[in-house]
Amino acid sequence: MKTTGSELADGRGQPQRVLQGKSTDRATLAAIARQAMIERGLEPDFPPAAQQELAAISGPAGATAEVRDVRDRLWASIDNDDSRDLDQLTVAEALAGGRVRILVAVADVDALVRKGSALDGHASHNTTSVYTPAAIFPMLPEALSTDLTSLNEDQDRIAVVADMVFEADGSLATSDLYRARVRNHGKLAYRSVAAWLDGQGTAPPRIVEIPGLDENLRLQDSVAQRLVELRHRHGALSLETIEPKAVFDGDVLSDLDLDRKNRATQLIEDFMIAANGVTATYLESKKFPSLRRVLRSPERWDRIAQLASGFGDRLPNQPDAMALEAFLARRRQADPEKFPDLSLAVVKLIGRGEYALDLPGGEPPGHFGLAVKDYTHSTAPNRRFPDLITQRLLKAALAGAPLPYTIPELAELAKHCTDQEDAATKVERRVRKSAAALLLSGRIGERFDAIVTGASDKGTWVRLFQPPTEGRLERGFQGLDVGDHVRVKLVHTDVERGFIDFVRD
Repeated sequence: MKTTGSELADGRGQPQRVLQGKSTDRATLAAIARQAMIERGLEPDFPPAAQQELAAISGPAGATAEVRDVRDRLWASIDNDDSRDLDQLTVAEALAGGRVRILVAVADVDALVRKGSALDGHASHNTTSVYTPAAIFPMLPEALSTDLTSLNEDQDRIAVVADMVFEADGSLATSDLYRARVRNHGKLAYRSVAAWLDGQGTAPPRIVEIPGLDENLRLQDSVAQRLVELRHRHGALSLETIEPKAVFDGDVLSDLDLDRKNRATQLIEDFMIAANGVTATYLESKKFPSLRRVLRSPERWDRIAQLASGFGDRLPNQPDAMALEAFLARRRQADPEKFPDLSLAVVKLIGRGEYALDLPGGEPPGHFGLAVKDYTHSTAPNRRFPDLITQRLLKAALAGAPLPYTIPELAELAKHCTDQEDAATKVERRVRKSAAALLLSGRIGERFDAIVTGASDKGTWVRLFQPPTEGRLERGFQGLDVGDHVRVKLVHTDVERGFIDFVRD
């Protein structure tokens, strides 16, 4: 992409700063990401003190007397094709009577990132890794998150294990938590594993090479199917949103690809929900506080009911997860191609999640979308600070040690993590919009089919069906609401600010 140094008037009557000089698309988007982080109070770089601490870490954490050795199990990771920060491994064991044992190993990040250290200070400030189209800004240095604290293939690592036994119907029978030494025998990717499970592709090489791994993964898949079915019967929402992912040809942005949920992502998602649930329950049993992940009742249930009515369906007057899930299931079956668009509208109307402090003996706040009451974040400590907090609480509970945080500290951290996650989400969205603006910059005047994704006093927003990009509707938005379909014309883009402006056609 070529840019010049000047000021123009953008489509909203404001001066537009244009990036200076010549730059590749990747470098342009990375620079936009860094600036967006700074504007949102996030730190894109590690401070010198954290880098000094990192230099003093000579290797991965070693095993101690209380750490079990379970390296002989057929542990494997399933993640995105390009993921290098591996937080979880899973393995299954068939038991008598149709029961199945599922073990989830979570990287013991706390073993190297100590509370109060400079590394911990940076992590606690940002609270999350920030994933943008052209660059990743990790919560922890890559030497840790993609190596020394990552559950990498063919490497011994220390982990916290959630050991769960499920009945034949998918209900939880027993659970245990402990620290253990694990070994990842196969680094696998969602898309290829899903294609294999669905019978649409051949088995990935590691599944072929490792005796018994294919059978173990099929057993895991069967349990995951039971878990998701049981959760949906209890009202968990079967939402399916589409996240556009930037595709580069070298350093040139060439396309936006759709990253859809598949059978393998569902498998990992359901095991992580289960592991997060037993972690929250264990902390409660030890009379420990916990940070819960909360999604309260939908902010705009009336509009969700209107959407259902538009399909000839009916929802109760008050928020009802089971009724909403039944409606979503009917729409998925009736029109699977357009179901992600309906899902997106429902997600926008439900509102965002947050972290909340749960004290022992209290009524735990629930998660409307997952239909669970006992839910924390514990399975991604390399990239989410709330998970690292939970890991420290859990390890203290396991060891019979005092609380590593005071109650006021935890209350403040819950709010801070929510705020910073919101800031990171806005940065990621901003840079995705810049990438989309870059891709659409040569298509001014073209017309597109779109769906309304936001409608308030702040403006009306639409997402194109193809390419899957979101922008602001500058004219013709009267009478529109979330979920409405509309025909729009592209009138302006601003790559630096991530502005994409449409008018109703």
